[in-house]
Amino acid sequence: MKANFQMLESIRVSFSSLKSNKMRSALTMLGIIIGTGAVITVIALGKGAGEAVQRSIQSLGSNLIFVRPGAARSGFVRLQSGSSTLLSNADAKAIQERCPSVTSVVPESFRFGQLKYQNKNWNSQVVGTLPEYQTVRNVSLREGSFFTEKDLLQKERICILGFTVYENLFGNQPALGKTIKINGINFTVKGILEPKGQMAMFNQDDQVFIPLSTAQKRLLGIDFLSNINIQAKSELHIDQAALEIEKLLRKRHKLQGYEENDFNVRTQLDILATREETSRTFSLLLAGIALVSLLVGGIGIMNIMLVSVTERTREIGIRMAIGARRRDILSQFLIEALVLSVLGGMLGILLGVLGSVILSKAANWNTLIAPSSILIAFFFSALVGIFFGLYPARKASGLDPIEALRYE
Repeated sequence: MKANFQMLESIRVSFSSLKSNKMRSALTMLGIIIGTGAVITVIALGKGAGEAVQRSIQSLGSNLIFVRPGAARSGFVRLQSGSSTLLSNADAKAIQERCPSVTSVVPESFRFGQLKYQNKNWNSQVVGTLPEYQTVRNVSLREGSFFTEKDLLQKERICILGFTVYENLFGNQPALGKTIKINGINFTVKGILEPKGQMAMFNQDDQVFIPLSTAQKRLLGIDFLSNINIQAKSELHIDQAALEIEKLLRKRHKLQGYEENDFNVRTQLDILATREETSRTFSLLLAGIALVSLLVGGIGIMNIMLVSVTERTREIGIRMAIGARRRDILSQFLIEALVLSVLGGMLGILLGVLGSVILSKAANWNTLIAPSSILIAFFFSALVGIFFGLYPARKASGLDPIEALRYE
């Protein structure tokens, strides 16, 4: 009971001391406020970015594996030279027929092309693919319909517009049934896709889809594939399917045991892990920078507490003369430092939450405020107060009572 009373009295005295020096106390807390707010905002941005990455990867489809020609890359450096024409329609067919962990195989051939409607021009990626693309890649139609097997067999000159392409060529005007030119060849618009959004630096809505046979024979004049989309039976079968595909393609491409793959197999989980790791690294880097602000705020607290000890030397002497113990003086100054840092931390939390909301609304950035980030920020602000307040508190409690009473 007595200990609780002493604690409450120490807190009351701490607030009284802060009130007597309002401006100095506010400036001292500023570093803690900025540091705590920055930590919360940065963590909110990192978590928001991670969630956005996860949504964008999931929007590609489910249980996907991507096979592309050429060796894997590390950054911008190709690890092994390889031709861009090493995947064929026969490879895609073989994967469908001979890999038991695979359910669907959808090849693509794509190139950038010049699109024109009346007096409007737009440069976009033209993708030749199969009707199953709609299901495997989780594509939804806003208007019209996707092309069919019949369209594929007859090499029809029809196209499905991504939403960005539709907006730039037609605005809000009707597009179904209209004729556009792709590299100077007439194509009829059969459908318009729902927006899917940006994935990293790639706009998923800035594409035009046409039948694969039309792309290879009538438009692009090629017989090789740019990419093969493969759907595994389930998430549990993704790794097994990837191994089956790699083994099959090595055999088909007659690669010896010592030779590197002339193709690149990546799973949806690999892409997600890579993006999340990148996002986490940047978040930790920014959080580290924000924590520096907390440390600067802690140094400010220590500096002000040392000034306070000097100013209140005679007060300390009087308290000791009437019976205050050294640990009472120590706890008093330590609580004052803690009160400064905790108040600054609470204001910083409000600033961080407000900053995250403003960034989300004004800059359209993805933010996610987690309770754990608030607890972390509050914990560090309190820890800073204790750590940087300990030295001034020890100095105050170590004063000689007689010398303190003589101090002017």
